[in-house]
Amino acid sequence: MESKYLVFRLIGRTEEKTEVWCVDPKRGSPPLGQIKWYSAWKQYCFFPARQTVFNIDCMMDISGKIKELMARKKMGSRIKGE
Repeated sequence: MESKYLVFRLIGRTEEKTEVWCVDPKRGSPPLGQIKWYSAWKQYCFFPARQTVFNIDCMMDISGKIKELMARKKMGSRIKGE
């Protein structure tokens, strides 16, 4: 997924084989947070770093990335269930 302000970097996988993504700004400052699986809600969620600020475009891009990950996870579950 392409974003005007953000870079999404795959940084690992959990023991449950879900992906962990770092959300970085395109203009070099510290990471803004991570997108990772939240088992209590059974979905990917964004975990922002402390004292971060987001405009609507950034939030929409993060939301879009989460939707993409959820769709891929759902497709993977269908394939495994067959």
